[in-house]
Formats: sequence, C-alpha cells, structure tokens
Amino acid sequence: MKFDINGRFQVEVRREHDGWTVYRSEQGKRCPLHDVVIPRQLAGDEIAIYLDDVFHEYAGPGHAVRRMPD
Repeated sequence: MKFDINGRFQVEVRREHDGWTVYRSEQGKRCPLHDVVIPRQLAGDEIAIYLDDVFHEYAGPGHAVRRMPD
C-alpha cells in the first residue's frame, strides 16, 4: 500500500514477517523507515489513520495522509 504523507513525501507499507514494514519512496528507490513502527495487529484499512497521527506535524490546512492507487 502506498500513502501520500500530507503532500510532502510518500511511504509504502508492506506486510512482512507477520508485521508491517514502512519504506520511504523517492525517485524509484525505497528506504526503510525504522523510526515508524506500525502495530502488527492493526488492520490494513486503519493504516492511513495511524500514519496521519504519526506524521501530524507535517500537516497543513487541507492536508491529510491519503492512500494512493496501487
């Protein structure tokens, strides 16, 4: 799943080893974001809300974390 973080950057979230792994996506490259830990019991449809809470400091008026088409 790919997410736009308040129009500033993108992350990709993958289910790996019975947990969620977060990568920052830039110019065709992926780098793991070890500082972002998503609880493994969180359902896939709840991740955008969770990321919005984690990255709230990047939000501006009218911005939110949104899931991008695959």
